[in-house]
Amino acid sequence: MPRPVIFLLLTLILLCAAHPATAQKFQPKTIQFKGAAEYSDQELLAAANLKKGVVLTAAEMNDHSQLLLDWGVFDGVSYKFDGQDLIYQLTVSPQLYPVRFQNLPLAPGAVLDAKIHEHLPLYHGKVPAEGNLLKGVIEALEQELVGVGVHAEVAATPSGVPGSRQVTGMMFSIASPPVLVGSIQLQGVSPAMEAKVQRVVEHSAGAPFDTENTVPNLEHAFATFYADEGYAGVKVRAVRSGEPVIGAASVAIPFSVTVEEGHVYKVGAIQLPADALLTQAEVDKLRTAPPGNASQGAATRLIWYTISSRYKAKGYLDCTVTPHPELDEAAGLVNYKVEIIPGPVYRLALLKFDNVSDDLRKLLMRNWQMFPGDPFDQSYVADFIFKAQTSDPVLQRTLAGVKVTYDVRADPVSHDVNLVIKLERR
Repeated sequence: MPRPVIFLLLTLILLCAAHPATAQKFQPKTIQFKGAAEYSDQELLAAANLKKGVVLTAAEMNDHSQLLLDWGVFDGVSYKFDGQDLIYQLTVSPQLYPVRFQNLPLAPGAVLDAKIHEHLPLYHGKVPAEGNLLKGVIEALEQELVGVGVHAEVAATPSGVPGSRQVTGMMFSIASPPVLVGSIQLQGVSPAMEAKVQRVVEHSAGAPFDTENTVPNLEHAFATFYADEGYAGVKVRAVRSGEPVIGAASVAIPFSVTVEEGHVYKVGAIQLPADALLTQAEVDKLRTAPPGNASQGAATRLIWYTISSRYKAKGYLDCTVTPHPELDEAAGLVNYKVEIIPGPVYRLALLKFDNVSDDLRKLLMRNWQMFPGDPFDQSYVADFIFKAQTSDPVLQRTLAGVKVTYDVRADPVSHDVNLVIKLERR
């Protein structure tokens, strides 16, 4: 996760066009807000602690302006009073981030948003990097956690695109106690699969709980397991099945997983796009048995992985490979039509060998064959040290017992890749 970003608010400009005497009181005929159409007048009045028909001094008008600014939602707040109308001019900050939950055992959505909005009128599912709105959301979430029996401090951290400084959301999480996937109750599992599917249960229970991803991860894990067993038409639904279980050292979230197994299909044809980087002959060679053998689940996953690896070796780091199963009920076959979306080509922009002597750096660079501007090949990076040692006796001796770590930073906008390879003695 990227480092927290510091954001600066613009200096507040306070303009008072009439009656400089601060002790004098005024009763605006109307109170208006300009420049923030996404917020209603009722929300802005509540945020500024203002009421229609109120009598105000100039100093109090300033105070209400400051209240608006303190929310952190606006980069600028100014006002003018012409003797009848009090008009606030607002500049909404472009740096408001969607709220995301990492491991909070709460149900995100409209119900929770409505509860937060009830106490924080400017909450529309987004928060600034600092200010009273951010603090208020943290407090509201802590109160919601208390309601389900969890007493913990909530932290907010800017999150974004890995390898870049682009902030795309504000992640709310709790560090302690750890929140884990609890017991998993199975429904719909046939007697023939009960013992086998327990392996998935044992692997999933006790894993870190993720508010947004645990449900899809559980469904994917069980569906993949069944697909490997030949149940290509399986349907899996995972839901939380109760309140958090508070233990001495952790919080456990129980789940229920319902499986509609269907029946076993044999693997039939695997059809690739005509321009795929993997040939049909290579796909057929990867299959460990002739078409029609129901034990090919793991083999088909190897095919999807091989296709993805082939594209990523050409710099297509964002490549997605999606096999679409087509069930032939009459023949009892599952045929796969594979969709491949390569995405843009990423290229090496910077290479640095860290924590090495000048002589060793020169020797490593002499063996390195991927240059700036070349498509970035992940597999080349992973194999480089081993192959360099194999081909160069000096490197074999020098790098014996050395720990190698790789820092790969891919920019999703420029599609440049900065690579730092660090060597450390064990």
